[in-house]
Amino acid sequence: MSSHREAPSILKDPLADNTDTYAFVTPNNTVTIVTNYVPVQAPAGGPNFYEFGDDVTYQINIDNNGDGKADVTYQFRFENKITNPNTFLYNTGPIDSLTSANWNRRQTYSVTRITRQGASLLAKGLACPPCNVGPRSTPNYSGLADEAIYTMPRGERVFAGQRADAFFVDLGSVFDLGTLRPFQNLHLIPTAAADGRDSLARANVHTIAIEIPIPRATQRDDVPRDPMKQSATIGVWGAAYRQKATLRDRSGRASFAGPWMQVSRLGNPLFNEVIVPMARKDEWNAVRPHQDSSFAKFVAQPELAKLLPVLYPGVFPNLKALTKDRADLLAVLLTGIPAGLIPGFQNFTGRTQADMLRLNLAIPPSATPNRLGLLGGDLAGFPNGRRLTDDVVTIELRAVAGATYPLVDPTFTPDDAVSAVEDGTFNNPGRQLLDRFPYMGLPYSGYDVP
Repeated sequence: MSSHREAPSILKDPLADNTDTYAFVTPNNTVTIVTNYVPVQAPAGGPNFYEFGDDVTYQINIDNNGDGKADVTYQFRFENKITNPNTFLYNTGPIDSLTSANWNRRQTYSVTRITRQGASLLAKGLACPPCNVGPRSTPNYSGLADEAIYTMPRGERVFAGQRADAFFVDLGSVFDLGTLRPFQNLHLIPTAAADGRDSLARANVHTIAIEIPIPRATQRDDVPRDPMKQSATIGVWGAAYRQKATLRDRSGRASFAGPWMQVSRLGNPLFNEVIVPMARKDEWNAVRPHQDSSFAKFVAQPELAKLLPVLYPGVFPNLKALTKDRADLLAVLLTGIPAGLIPGFQNFTGRTQADMLRLNLAIPPSATPNRLGLLGGDLAGFPNGRRLTDDVVTIELRAVAGATYPLVDPTFTPDDAVSAVEDGTFNNPGRQLLDRFPYMGLPYSGYDVP
């Protein structure tokens, strides 16, 4: 998955597991950034439903000068409150508002904006909506969720709470020796081609979403208009932090001490998942993007590019013969794509190698989005930021298989099969998305989905 349980340590700590990060330009000169946590939630989650960690600091980081370090950070801290200590129930009746007396375990949060000039508390006491329990407990869930969208004094809008997971991937197949169901008749162990099965088709996740006026994200406090200027591009990543020490008393209560340590992060989808070797995955989660040059060798010679010709004999002869360092992937994932490789486009942030989502703020949203993003000729799509509808599994599989190498070597011809490579989950009819902030769809209820 994009980053669901992608490293040995973080799979034991779901409250801090940054599963996906999205960044895309939205109407009215805004940029929306979405980060998700607490992966693979079964909708029937009672009696103790899912929530953010009140001992975790969550951050959305923006680099606007290309050094791989955060210039603007939005920090989120959560607090839990039990309103009725005499019941084991999450709710004792219908929850019809965010202040309902029937709702027993509530979560509120604060938002702090951090720049090099200092920290500024933007809001506190903002309410998360309850989890979607079912039609009797949360009878008007859409209304409850809308209540939890807040506009802060400088124009940012925020939401934090449970949503339907927007990511789609055929986990059961792809981790079974790299099998792509639509393509599996050509596998080393062939079976009949079939439709992909979305492993997250009915899973929930916890979302932090923020809509930011573009001048609040840029180095020059402006709205970039020229997409060919390097200053038009920002780098984005999400991260989670825990304090260094945890102490427990005899009653089981925990207290925390020491500096905050990064335990999870996510910029480009699938980076730690399929680029970084298992022995270094925990290390990658702990270091900051500006330190990513030590992982560049795994981008330059990705293991998956060597596996594909083995798993699909005779299908990728040109990829098998490609032994040079992958300058195309180094650009896409670690520096951004410089001007001159794609007409009218660049999202280059500079020479610092850093895993970030790079978003050119001068490129407007597409009127007809293409799920393949840049590979489909849509300049507003991944790897120019990442939209909820971008088919990042297919895009990255095709890129690793050689689809993007002609950008740096026009003499290279990708194998014919590259244009057919995908996991086949894009058309899952059950995916729920909104056409408005926070864009992530309403979560599935346990009553409807076992």
